[in-house]
Amino acid sequence: MALRWRHVTAIALIGDGLLAVLSPERDALAWRMGPEPFRSLMGYMAKRPALTRWVGATQIAVGIWWALRDEPLGMPRKA
Repeated sequence: MALRWRHVTAIALIGDGLLAVLSPERDALAWRMGPEPFRSLMGYMAKRPALTRWVGATQIAVGIWWALRDEPLGMPRKA
């Protein structure tokens, strides 16, 4: 079960990272909700597309690393 949740989380990280790389302003503004400090941070990120792309690329790398970390090799998966 933990492996399944790790993969779901990795998919979310990779997907959001890819959107941040492709469309940084739009991705940052999509997350502009919640408490004021978080909304302010997303506004800051929307004004800095290069930084948002860098964070997105980092999300992709971390998502892939996390999904593959401690992956049992050669073990059959249960459907």
